[in-house]
Amino acid sequence: MDRRTLLKTGSLAALGLGFGGCAARSGVEVAPSSQLVNLPPVRASWDRVIRTTVGLRPYRPSGFVLKAEKFGAKTVIHNYGHGGSGHSLAWGTGSLAADLAIEHGDRRVAVLGCGTVGLTAARQLQRRGFDVTIYTEKTPPYTTSNKAWAGFTPTSSLVSAAGRTPAWEAQFRQAAEISYRQLQLMVGPRYGVSWIDDYGMMDSAAPTQRRSTRRDRPIPEPEGLLPSQLETGRNILGPGEHPFPSPYASLGVRMRIEPSVYLDALMRDVILFGGKIVIRKFESPSDLMTVDESLVINCTAMGSRELFGDQELTPVKGQLTFLVPQPEVNYIINGILRSPDGSLHRVGTMPRSDGIALGFMALRGVWSLEPDEDVIKRTVEAHIAFYEVMRGRRPGIPTRRAEVSRDIPKLESFFGLES
Repeated sequence: MDRRTLLKTGSLAALGLGFGGCAARSGVEVAPSSQLVNLPPVRASWDRVIRTTVGLRPYRPSGFVLKAEKFGAKTVIHNYGHGGSGHSLAWGTGSLAADLAIEHGDRRVAVLGCGTVGLTAARQLQRRGFDVTIYTEKTPPYTTSNKAWAGFTPTSSLVSAAGRTPAWEAQFRQAAEISYRQLQLMVGPRYGVSWIDDYGMMDSAAPTQRRSTRRDRPIPEPEGLLPSQLETGRNILGPGEHPFPSPYASLGVRMRIEPSVYLDALMRDVILFGGKIVIRKFESPSDLMTVDESLVINCTAMGSRELFGDQELTPVKGQLTFLVPQPEVNYIINGILRSPDGSLHRVGTMPRSDGIALGFMALRGVWSLEPDEDVIKRTVEAHIAFYEVMRGRRPGIPTRRAEVSRDIPKLESFFGLES
């Protein structure tokens, strides 16, 4: 995108876009006429950029793996391949994995991985009386889970339409319901889980617009998969009822998970309940023979491709750029800006206590953990333009800024292959 062209013309058209699982149970309702929703804009600027993070979502076209397998004297219960839904599904798949573990005679268990899937599996095992040791190469804050967008998005980059089976769908729905209930019990500052207003920009009030954009994603959102009781309702705000550069906006609520708080709290809980964490990397299944535990829960995400030879695992690269936190900003906004040349630019903002996350990336089959600086530039420029309009300029009114003369801040990437 040519930044000066976009900002000088101010020709911003918004297309509807939303995350899976946001449609209302009984259809999207148009809200009655009301006053303008007053939302503080993000102070988006280059001098407020503090970091960019990159991670690999562990995507499998046939969905996550949840099953037991024998390796010599060891029983391995696999719990991996959650795509972009790890935070959303981990309590549920961890519960199902723990139920499988109960059938095993040994009450000592090894958990491989210390991201959201490994930590929640460890807690579900402890609740059933198991003595847990986590073996991991990395711990928070250096896991992929720490760099996630981390809203409640249980169908994100999860499964292909062709890969779904009735048995897998039953597992998914059970896991999603368990996770949804558990995360609600954790709302509050201790775990960094909260409910937050979730806005989406729309060209029209038609609810079908949201559904069509789900299918246009790199990995389309699966239709009809999420149980209806897990879907939060959405209202439509008409012209004059919202501050966004679009004719309409949708408003719902979503659970937000702050990884920097949440994962540290889970790790403390595991240790508080007698668990141990051992820093160790496993190169092959034969390495598992060296641990004392005969029961192993595999929560290594992308690591399962190398460790257990699952060639179906495919990375989906994600990248977020963070701005300095603003405590007064407490809403999510998603949409698409169209520049004068017709190109589309995603706007996505998730505020957290450790920074305001900007952007959306889902590059299937890309293994690089290096930040894409062109994506950073387009992401930051689009958000600068968007929030200038929100501060009072209407679409079509020229918005001008001095050209940035400073270098992009040095970027960070802390990712391994665990999530």
